[in-house]
Amino acid sequence: MNKILLFQPPETHDCSYLPDQQARSLYADPRVELDEETLTLLSLNGFRRSGRLVYRPNCPDCNACIAVRLRVRELQLKRSHKRNIKRNADLTLEIGLPIVSDEIYSMYERYISQRHADGDMFPPSIQQFTDFLGSDFGTTRYLIARKGDQLIACMVFDLLGDGLSSVYCFYEPDEEPRSPGTYLIIRLSQIASALNLPYNYLGYYVRGCRKMEYKLHFSPMEQLCEGRWQLLSP
Repeated sequence: MNKILLFQPPETHDCSYLPDQQARSLYADPRVELDEETLTLLSLNGFRRSGRLVYRPNCPDCNACIAVRLRVRELQLKRSHKRNIKRNADLTLEIGLPIVSDEIYSMYERYISQRHADGDMFPPSIQQFTDFLGSDFGTTRYLIARKGDQLIACMVFDLLGDGLSSVYCFYEPDEEPRSPGTYLIIRLSQIASALNLPYNYLGYYVRGCRKMEYKLHFSPMEQLCEGRWQLLSP
């Protein structure tokens, strides 16, 4: 396991989740080549990965970002989840290395342009995509959903010692009625369970942020609170 130096820039920036809040993060030294064991330890302590940047929110006046993970062996499929699986029964899944292909990037470009044109990832570019979802520490894979030869969705995830970590999901915008993000979280959780790994790390849940509410649809969910993982109350 590599020794990790942590640092925190003094500057803050506008929060992406809550209005009128200033955000700041604690970072692992980006010069260090992290391995699976170190990434697992960082995830256990609430860190997330964005490209080769590994960070944890450390905001001056707010602690709304809560690291969460799903207990995959006890995954409770609700009626809506079962309907989702049935709706997507025509899809096939494959797992591949994080290769930046024209097919993958074109779908990402459409997704960001049509779904997140008001966010900080717009406008998309090849360099941005490569830095965000194509750069890793050798632990990253793509879970890809297709209908025949047509690419429908992609979940980018990391392999950790105690689970899988859902990094980012994007999909063909016209396929939104399928709820492909929900489908791939379900399937990735089932894959983790089949690999005898107990968790699917889902990043941060932010109370009061509408776009984070989907995470509460999965259970049982744990939260990191004061250095300990415990069940998240709805």
